[in-house]
Amino acid sequence: MFRFKQFTIHQERCAMKVGTDGVLLGAWAEGGKAILDIGTGTGLIACMMAQRFPDATVQAIEIDEAACQQARENVTASPFSDRIFITNTSLLEFVSELPQHQQQYDCIVCNPPYFVNSMKAPDSQRSIARHTDTLPFSSLAKGVKALLQEDGIFSLIIPTESVSLFISEAVTQNLFLFRRCDVKTVPHKAPKRTLLAFRKRFLQDDYSECVETLQDASGNRSEWYSKLSYNFYL
Repeated sequence: MFRFKQFTIHQERCAMKVGTDGVLLGAWAEGGKAILDIGTGTGLIACMMAQRFPDATVQAIEIDEAACQQARENVTASPFSDRIFITNTSLLEFVSELPQHQQQYDCIVCNPPYFVNSMKAPDSQRSIARHTDTLPFSSLAKGVKALLQEDGIFSLIIPTESVSLFISEAVTQNLFLFRRCDVKTVPHKAPKRTLLAFRKRFLQDDYSECVETLQDASGNRSEWYSKLSYNFYL
């Protein structure tokens, strides 16, 4: 299990465990009142968003049944159980039920599978969580377009090497990048992960980008990461 200040994440039935990527996205993403977490896994990001935005309702979807059940248990044991709803479904199935939804989402977050052409793990559950076969970037961008309100914001975290590919898919769906943060592990290395935020409207003067670091030269959490994650890590 992984204990945070306000909730605990059990993860023995989930292929992808609590990691820095999920914490980064959950602490960095802009929020709203109607939040959708695509591929919730353990439920970590759903819980983080519920903690940060106390007026929000969070709908989380997860294709893997075992992970979905564990996410439900984690949410039930959290202080946010009345505001987070977990559904065992794929993004495609969820979008197909769009007419039944009472509203679209003003905030969508996703820590998606990102391996495109790499060898699959023998564990099928881990492959679903890690490989884009089950959620290609093109399908993710298309689903976000269908589910995002006109003034909503979509945030995700992906490997820096995949940024250009995802941006090209997003643009085909009229999703425009307006915020980018490249994240280094240590100061002397190139960024490995990138946080991105998209809108449906292109505003020429509304764009920001930065490069941040997780650890300082001594191997401790950087000032930026400490501040970003302060409300979560014990």
